[in-house]
Amino acid sequence: LAALEAGVITADTRVSCPGYIEFGGRRFHCWKRAGHGTVSLQRSLSESCDVYYYDIAQKVGIDKIAEMGRRLGLGQRFDLPMSAVTEGIMPDKAWKMERHKQDWRIGDTINASIGQGYVLTSPLQLAVMTARIASGRAVAPRLVRMVNDQALPVPEAPPLGLTPEHLAAVQQGMYEVVNGERGTAKSSRIVDPTLVMAGKTGTSQVRNISAAERESGVISNDDLPWNRRDHALYVGYAPYDAPRYAISVVVEHGGGGSTAAAPIARDILLRALSNGMPSLDAYPSSQRGRIETMLNELPLRDPVTGIAPVRTRA
Repeated sequence: LAALEAGVITADTRVSCPGYIEFGGRRFHCWKRAGHGTVSLQRSLSESCDVYYYDIAQKVGIDKIAEMGRRLGLGQRFDLPMSAVTEGIMPDKAWKMERHKQDWRIGDTINASIGQGYVLTSPLQLAVMTARIASGRAVAPRLVRMVNDQALPVPEAPPLGLTPEHLAAVQQGMYEVVNGERGTAKSSRIVDPTLVMAGKTGTSQVRNISAAERESGVISNDDLPWNRRDHALYVGYAPYDAPRYAISVVVEHGGGGSTAAAPIARDILLRALSNGMPSLDAYPSSQRGRIETMLNELPLRDPVTGIAPVRTRA
């Protein structure tokens, strides 16, 4: 969005992804070792191409990226009656000079372009960012909905002032993440046409990967100790054409966002949109048998008494 609003790219701008870019004698890798080939904005989102963002971030610059991040709710402390609400970090040149007494480097921009490096966000901030992208408005979180059976007034969120075509381009890319043929969250799609979900998968790297490991092949998360595995992330909203809910899911050391976080987000959104247990028809037909078996084995509590059923062996 920062690059679109700054006029640095259009939705049709293409970037070549050979699997990495090289800057200052260092390689910054895409998750896909062989690369994605020629990538557009929509495809960069749907297939999660890191190199696309490495490239355009250098052109737009960190200050405009940070400005857009704050506009979307990153690096902000929201006024909620909780003690653990963090401000996070949406870094720019001035922040690094003040905090570390160092100049900002291009490598810092490349890392920040995919949410790594100095960037620090909370699940709440990620959900707010998603709600703002979905609505085009400065949606703010709230914790209390009613007091003594009286609904509290909710002021209308002001517009973000973003170009509608730019927002639509990003929204379409998020749609393709879940519903496109090669989308990273395709297996977590909602097939009910009235409840379609859009989103973005992600991973947060928690360890350094050496050049030697890159050369021989990056060790799979499954082969690493639990605390060395990537965090799994997913943000999403639904329904796509009339958003009601936005969500973020972070699974600590869960590995990939597509396998660990996106399925959880789908189940939560479906529960909220259905006001209870969702219909199996909302899931892809190939998954319904497995999901039905799982639901039948869940010790669901009675909604009135809160008592879990007692299961006996036959």
